[in-house]
Amino acid sequence: MGADRGHGGDGAPPRQWGRTAETRRAFLDAARAVFTEHGFSNATVTDVVNRAKASNGSLYHHFGGKSELFLALWQEYQRSQEERASALVAQARKAGVQEPIALFAAGARGFLEGNWANRDLTRLFSDGDGPPGFEVLRRTRGREWTRQNAVLLQADDTPIDRVIVLVLGSIIGDLGREVAECETESEAYELIDAVVDYVSRLELSPPPRSPGRAAPTPGD
Repeated sequence: MGADRGHGGDGAPPRQWGRTAETRRAFLDAARAVFTEHGFSNATVTDVVNRAKASNGSLYHHFGGKSELFLALWQEYQRSQEERASALVAQARKAGVQEPIALFAAGARGFLEGNWANRDLTRLFSDGDGPPGFEVLRRTRGREWTRQNAVLLQADDTPIDRVIVLVLGSIIGDLGREVAECETESEAYELIDAVVDYVSRLELSPPPRSPGRAAPTPGD
């Protein structure tokens, strides 16, 4: 007996899955255009549906609503940023780079290049206009970002190292928004190169104190 139409040899419905993936992609692309043009608050489901050339029912079936669509777009953006950073860290390791700060600088380059490549989304997710609970998700993601950076930097559990990891992460995040606001690609990459060069020169932990040199005391 032949296979049912629309099904693969293993019984899976590839055509159905393909249509589902295409529909979701159409909605995400439409949402990106609408949200970056109007902002989350001013955008409507109708705007997105019309741009996607689909129906309200189809949007609610695939995403549940405007808020869920916004969050799906944000999660996709986050994955893209992580993949860019991880790829350049892996590339640096393959080239023989071992110093934690150099690996962090490589990841920072990938992250910042992603800010430029997806500058419309970087601006969208940075302006504070999102669905209820979005800021909580951003803060949670920020803590995970800090944890990953600490691992990459091989930071010790000391106050100074924790501060350095937090500062570096905050700097890269803030500069990502600056990169997204650049008017030209050359301006953006000039800023990225300057950031990476600066970070590469940093030392994670302070150098050891010279023998015989006493620590300064209050009043010195």
